[in-house]
Amino acid sequence: MRVLALGLILACGSGAALAAMKPGESAPDFAIPAAVGGKTFTFTLSEALKNGPVVLYFYPKSFTSTCTVEAHDFAENAGNFAQAGASLIGVSADTLDTQKEFSAKECRETFPVGADPDGKVIRAYKAQFSTLLDTAMSSRISYVIAPDGKILLAYEGASAEPHIEKTLAAVRAWRAAHPR
Repeated sequence: MRVLALGLILACGSGAALAAMKPGESAPDFAIPAAVGGKTFTFTLSEALKNGPVVLYFYPKSFTSTCTVEAHDFAENAGNFAQAGASLIGVSADTLDTQKEFSAKECRETFPVGADPDGKVIRAYKAQFSTLLDTAMSSRISYVIAPDGKILLAYEGASAEPHIEKTLAAVRAWRAAHPR
């Protein structure tokens, strides 16, 4: 049964998260091992927020079809996010070794991906796919977090493209309300 459920998750690209956090809620701070361009470092949310909004997106599994498309789309728009003053980080339950490779190949060395194999960050953000599966795998959910640590946007959906569109729109709206 678990193998069938996992197969359905990967085939469909997402599942139902337990209950996404809501706009206005305080985003839990975290530090996570991450990689960008194949190089590792520790990503800390509170440090990133000092530079502007953070787009935090959770995805089920590196190197799967929809997750790869999503990474490509975020990479293609990394300049647009930076222009609006936002930083990006993707998080999955993959290992740091996997994220090193994924960051170099599929994220095109433009933004970091964090390794959360124990699912602590995934659970803190209510992004866990299901409590029925003995896994830390996340659903496909994106958050935009304001520099004050409050969630501006929470979006869950199986298709990759709306995640980029909705998070970029939220970041641009925030920037319009908070000119430099």
